[in-house]
Amino acid sequence: MPASRPSPEGGRLLRAARFRVQLSTRDVERLSRRIADDKKSRDYYISHAWLTDAENGAYTPSIFKFWSLSIIYKRRYEEILAYFGIQLADIVQEQKRLSLPRTHLIGVQPEDVVPLLRIPEKMKEEVDLGKTNLVSRMFGEWGGVPVSLLGSGDHDVYGYVGTEDFTLYPLIRPGSFVQIDASQTKVDQGGWLGEIDRPIYFVELRESYACSWCETREGRLLLIPCPRSSNQVREVRFPGDAEIVGRVTAVSMRIAD
Repeated sequence: MPASRPSPEGGRLLRAARFRVQLSTRDVERLSRRIADDKKSRDYYISHAWLTDAENGAYTPSIFKFWSLSIIYKRRYEEILAYFGIQLADIVQEQKRLSLPRTHLIGVQPEDVVPLLRIPEKMKEEVDLGKTNLVSRMFGEWGGVPVSLLGSGDHDVYGYVGTEDFTLYPLIRPGSFVQIDASQTKVDQGGWLGEIDRPIYFVELRESYACSWCETREGRLLLIPCPRSSNQVREVRFPGDAEIVGRVTAVSMRIAD
């Protein structure tokens, strides 16, 4: 990231962050000197003149000065980065877009970049995890879903396959999270090579959800289970009693306890 890149908006937000903690540029200089001494590196030092220029939008700070500003202003590191248009969460999405040719281990992302999924006690009491549901409805009251489960499509929504839902077992195991392309709501009637390629759909029913293969027949929607699941085909009025949320495009699931 070039330190000389101008950033007027980032500078304005940086000045506002300093005002919030009621510090002068000389105060920041003094505090940053302590950080630089502790780190044994001048890279963390922020002079009065440098900060004045940065707040005037003359350039973008280095990662070391971002660090010092985050500590001094008591703001999260990624928040300071965001002032200058840098989103740490974008790294996860870009990693997903960039496919590598060889099998490899993936390092663990820091929790600040990819928040862990923590289920609140209230949710455990009020939400039946045994039933298939849309993630947005399950987590809506608690303000979001884990970044690591999310894709990057403009039409993506996310579903949860209940712990009691064996419809597509073992292709999709109970307790899995699925990514759904809400732009694909037309049921494909054929052309796939086998069960692995057969389109899977997330379906909203009158009082529940389903994640299954589908077929349509003269005003009826057939919810087709995987033969190995021992579940029975379900038939509902369509579109009267069912709506296709979208096609499942990805799945996140455990294969062992």
